[in-house]
Amino acid sequence: MKSKYINFYNNLIKLTTNKSLYKNIKNDQDSFSDRLSIFLFHFAFILKEFKNDKNDKILQEIYDYNFRQLELSIREIGYGDQSINKKMKDYINLFHSIISEIHFWNELESMKKKDILAKFLDNFSDIEYLVDYFNKFSEELSKNNLNSYLKSVISQ
Repeated sequence: MKSKYINFYNNLIKLTTNKSLYKNIKNDQDSFSDRLSIFLFHFAFILKEFKNDKNDKILQEIYDYNFRQLELSIREIGYGDQSINKKMKDYINLFHSIISEIHFWNELESMKKKDILAKFLDNFSDIEYLVDYFNKFSEELSKNNLNSYLKSVISQ
């Protein structure tokens, strides 16, 4: 595994742990699943924005690295080998579903965006806030390049 993507992974973690994203959680306590979903949304938006022939190899390496890190996190939680394989399959399927849903994000109407986020983030009560957040995140991504997320640490 290439540790050169640790900054990228840490940037995703930093984005995911942004407290403002969890201020309107329904049960007053976010879970691993909630954080994982937010993590996967950030990652999906990044892949969507930077996917091109030039970045294909790097994005594949980042994809592999991130899912390996997720697997290690699941192991740390204490899941057994059989459970981990099932969980990873579920998470990868969830991620690909998210990518599929946000593919045309910039062309979607606000209501459709809310529906997409509500489908995956059912523990969040203020979906409009999340739509606005991911609209801004997508816009910010379009102003940068992949290299800026690989080499530096982002600020929130």
